[in-house]
Amino acid sequence: MKSAFKFITPSNGSIKDDMLSGLTVALALVPEAVAFAFVAGISPIIGLYGAFMMGLVTAIFGGRPGMISGATGALAVVMVHLIREGNAMGPDGAMMGLQFLFATLILAGIFQVLAGVLKMGKFVRMIPHSVMMGFVNGLAIVIFTSQLGMFQSGGEWLEGGAMFTMLGLVALTMGIMIVLPKITKKVPDALAAIIVVSLIVIFGDIDTQTVKSFIIAGGGEGIKAGLPTFNVPIISLNLETLGFITPYALILAAIGLIESLMTLNLIDELTETHGNGNKECIAQGGANILNGFFGGMGGCAMIGQSIINIKSGGRGRLSGITAALALLAFILFTSTYIEMIPIAALVGVMFMVVIGTFAWNTFKIWNKVPLSDVLVIALVTILTVVFDLAIAVISGVIVSALVFAWENALMIRARKHTDEHGIKHYELFGPVFFGSIELFNSKFDVKNDPKEVVVDFAESRVVDQSAIEALNKLAERYQKNGKTIHLRHLSADCVKLIKRAEKICDVNVLEDPDYFVAIDNYRQALAKI
Repeated sequence: MKSAFKFITPSNGSIKDDMLSGLTVALALVPEAVAFAFVAGISPIIGLYGAFMMGLVTAIFGGRPGMISGATGALAVVMVHLIREGNAMGPDGAMMGLQFLFATLILAGIFQVLAGVLKMGKFVRMIPHSVMMGFVNGLAIVIFTSQLGMFQSGGEWLEGGAMFTMLGLVALTMGIMIVLPKITKKVPDALAAIIVVSLIVIFGDIDTQTVKSFIIAGGGEGIKAGLPTFNVPIISLNLETLGFITPYALILAAIGLIESLMTLNLIDELTETHGNGNKECIAQGGANILNGFFGGMGGCAMIGQSIINIKSGGRGRLSGITAALALLAFILFTSTYIEMIPIAALVGVMFMVVIGTFAWNTFKIWNKVPLSDVLVIALVTILTVVFDLAIAVISGVIVSALVFAWENALMIRARKHTDEHGIKHYELFGPVFFGSIELFNSKFDVKNDPKEVVVDFAESRVVDQSAIEALNKLAERYQKNGKTIHLRHLSADCVKLIKRAEKICDVNVLEDPDYFVAIDNYRQALAKI
């Protein structure tokens, strides 16, 4: 993974770096928040409020300094259906969908807080590396395709001079970001590129799409507004309402947590530090609850903006706080100037994020890693693009788990020998679980075995209920044939799992692997071991 992010150098950061990178992120957040608000079918200011509140709360209380949260497309897609159905449930023209959205955000936030309290954030550490690679590849493609809409006007692709101007400014932005770090690293290249291209457009009187024209084209008026105000969602609190918003709340909570924890894991790798997933869950939940009461869109971690922040030198909580407060300042005081920024400059920055996010070493390792890993990477990438992150990650984990189970199912081996007393010993190697049961059973010759059989688990382990049932059935088969089976060297936790088997076979835990079983006076000999 790290080879895909060579442009990022781990460092401790500084106050200057945090503040400058935070300002850069704030500029990039504006069109993203506005665009996602349009996707959800709500006012741009609701998206900006959401980005501000998510960013501020998670920056202060979250478990991953340097990670940026805000309004995201993954959640916006779900919100579209929620708002549409909510509008249909209310009186004509009442537009109740927005109120249902705020109520749903509150409930989703509660679910996320509970996930943190129950310490579910640690499960992200169990996500395979192949799933992570598919995740970043798919997200890079999604970020790239989302920027293509900026090359359109009124649903039609730009043509002629307008398209060449857009492409030229995008290329100039990317060029500055590539060349500037080779000259100096004291100024974030993304911020410098945005400022330089903006000045060229403004003073050169170049006709191209700006933040303001982008908002107006989407049906908005601008980003200027006041502070968000407290309001309780105006909905009826009854079982019907709860039944309507709960499924949406669960989906939003799950998608938000998965995207946030995956991004946290990625930032951990980039900065060679360790975040707190459970703390992040609680902070994300608290931020979404706040959004529900203060009229924001809600959201989760944003990988694109987080990469911009880390790449620009942001490492501490100050970077996220600066980004959130700068965004609020844009809304309150400097909207006129922010609206003059050309969209091309912001698109160029996001294209550089795409280049840095995509795990290009995928093409180098495809013939060097197991085929199953390559298939998982491709599966997660495709599902992230076609559906959403939650479906992609869950599917990838399931496939990886099944592959792991299949490979471990083939690891069961048994070394057999009969000692001088005529007792047959089965020394097992490998885990006994649902996937290896068939192979496990095939190792025993119940009909032809002698009267006494010892199964040694010193190099094996009983893992699940399927294994317990297999042992019980094996013991029953030996009992029906008038033979005795003895289970040896089971770990203490394995013994607890198979207590039922003691009724029909002899179960014991021995710490010393060098033991003997005497054929004469067998029970007395066992008592001395």
